[in-house]
Amino acid sequence: MDLVFFLIGAGCVISIILARHLIAGFPAQRPDDYADDLNVFDMRKDLNGEMVCEGVIFGPMGRVTSTFVADFNVHWDGDTATINEHFVYDDKSTQDRVWTIKMGDGGKFTATAPDVPGVGKGCTSGATLQIRYPITLPDDVGGHTLQTVDWMYLTPEGTLINRSQFRKFGIKVAELVATIRKRDSR
Repeated sequence: MDLVFFLIGAGCVISIILARHLIAGFPAQRPDDYADDLNVFDMRKDLNGEMVCEGVIFGPMGRVTSTFVADFNVHWDGDTATINEHFVYDDKSTQDRVWTIKMGDGGKFTATAPDVPGVGKGCTSGATLQIRYPITLPDDVGGHTLQTVDWMYLTPEGTLINRSQFRKFGIKVAELVATIRKRDSR
């Protein structure tokens, strides 16, 4: 009988943790949550030109596993942006990525990059940007394909705060927090 009560209790605890995650955690955010923000994220203005990104990557246990600085060069041609990213990590390794962003109607957009199988789908709402996409890690860190959710939050002074979570089989395996600002805004 004690085992039955233990299993019921454990099931209740797991249910509460899962419910909190789905209702109040990072993945529970929706673009509509920010629709009434007075500040409005305009990708062509706020994500444009030469930018600097500085961030940290947290592993599955919540500890910092890496830090980085990246140079972004964002160029818009009508409704299409090209974002050239060059990352330098704390271990001196580097990574380059080129995103192509295509704006659609109502703040929606798509994004592609060589290490993104398929198409990322995103939207802006108020002072935020959200995008969901799969990303394939380099072979030297496992080559796994992870499901990613990026949120960018525009601050009143124009700095973007980027928070990303990476999941495998629905389990968070990493998180990234970074700032992105115009190169000359220091």
